[in-house]
Amino acid sequence: MSMALLFGALGALAFITRTGCTDNTNGLGQDGVPEIEYTDIDLGLTQRGPYFDVPYSKNVTALVGKTAQLNCRVHNLGNRTVSWIRHRDIHLLTSGRMTYTSDQRFISVHNPHTEDWILKIRFPQRRDSGIYECQVGTTPPIGHRMYLSVVEPLTTILNGPELFINTESTINLTCVVQHSPEPPPAIRWTHNDEEINYDSPRGGVSVITEKGEMTTSHLLVQKARGTDSGRYTCAPANANPRSVLVHVLSGEHPAAMQHGGQLRLQYPLPAALLSVIVALMGC
Repeated sequence: MSMALLFGALGALAFITRTGCTDNTNGLGQDGVPEIEYTDIDLGLTQRGPYFDVPYSKNVTALVGKTAQLNCRVHNLGNRTVSWIRHRDIHLLTSGRMTYTSDQRFISVHNPHTEDWILKIRFPQRRDSGIYECQVGTTPPIGHRMYLSVVEPLTTILNGPELFINTESTINLTCVVQHSPEPPPAIRWTHNDEEINYDSPRGGVSVITEKGEMTTSHLLVQKARGTDSGRYTCAPANANPRSVLVHVLSGEHPAAMQHGGQLRLQYPLPAALLSVIVALMGC
């Protein structure tokens, strides 16, 4: 090969390097020929296979009995099939839009205009908690695991289930909601199955609610009287209700309390804070 042809070929290679690859020329070699390193770069000509959009395919916490949804977003799916597998027993639940389990609580949902494949679980129970895998039928298959946590919020009323209150004292009921994935949007208090009206002519009735990982709701009824006796129920919007039976006493103590029992007057709020609240309400 003549020197002219050799340098012509090298020039063509150098042009390809500058246009299709990163040009990492290191100057001239011993023979005066340019030394070239070839580094591939992505020109957008290769098609990427399916991949998961992880921020939109996250773990889920659901409430017992309320429909749970696990979302799996897959880009560049093409004609591949998306399946859902339960890891506890390596059970194929759904493939595409078809359900492959006798448990009809499991449903595959997909809108053709989206890249989301949803596993819907109706009436979930705590036993449904565990790892679920969204799998794409490539060769070999690829999968993304998510954890479903099914929780049952716990509602309690402190010092229940029965309270004895002296006449003219303040009834202070404290309802606590725990293990809820989010604070209850509302907490409803009832007295003998009727919703409490905080603006009623009776007056002196108020509620203080503090939301957080553990939500507390304090029902305050000032200057208790006989008609305030009865069943009080705390009903969070996202948890089971809990009740307490309140007895307002006018000096007499029931026989059960005379035999080792004691009058249970609960003041979960700090005494100073309670005094301020009562004083303000009396203004």
